[in-house]
Amino acid sequence: MNRRTFLTAAVAGAADSALPARSATHSIKAVAFDGLALFDPRPIFAQAEQFFPGKSAALVATWRSRQFDYTWLRTMMGTYVDFIQVTDEALAFATDAEKITITSEQRQQLLAGFLNMKAWPDVVPVLKTLKKQGLKLAPLTDFTVPMLEAGIRNSDLDGVFDHLLSTDLVKAYKPDPRSYQMGIDAFGVPREEIAFVAFGGWDAAGAKTFGFPTIWMNRLKVPTEHLGVLPDTIASDFEALPAFVGM
Repeated sequence: MNRRTFLTAAVAGAADSALPARSATHSIKAVAFDGLALFDPRPIFAQAEQFFPGKSAALVATWRSRQFDYTWLRTMMGTYVDFIQVTDEALAFATDAEKITITSEQRQQLLAGFLNMKAWPDVVPVLKTLKKQGLKLAPLTDFTVPMLEAGIRNSDLDGVFDHLLSTDLVKAYKPDPRSYQMGIDAFGVPREEIAFVAFGGWDAAGAKTFGFPTIWMNRLKVPTEHLGVLPDTIASDFEALPAFVGM
């Protein structure tokens, strides 16, 4: 989706173009997750509203837009930096674009929010159920390892994941195929046996194009991307995941 629609769509509650929940075609041995499918960024944006009342919607929309634009541009340019730096640079652009004066303390607090996220409410019980069933699990995300480790600590998810797959390992952000390849290399099974759980429609398209059975957690109920490929299933929460992986 257009990154500028991120917050607007969340507020407007645009109609969901849902695909029916169904099991993946192949026997699933492992599940990889986008970071935002696991961890809830909404407290960060609530903090922005506290700092900039009445201005935060525009700020967040521009911030989020540049955050992902910069990951894609840096991958194409071969100038990779980690996600926290990208996020900081995107915030600097957003405050300039929206003509907002931000203090050093406000900036640091907003960035710290990405190092202090917690899981969405429906995530933890489902992950623990998948783990008990013997599935291998890992975030496969643009997030840094410290971001993932903090989210895991904050969410009672210690011991759930078999790997922490950050794009820092390959210096290429999603949807570059090198990023998705981390899942095959880590799990040691064919891509057809690795389910991918996306948060963004663009990531769902990237994972499906790579060959992962893909479920898109469309929590914001936004339209599907027009990229010539659809995920196998579109759902609004993690309750659909066990059926998708064949449980």
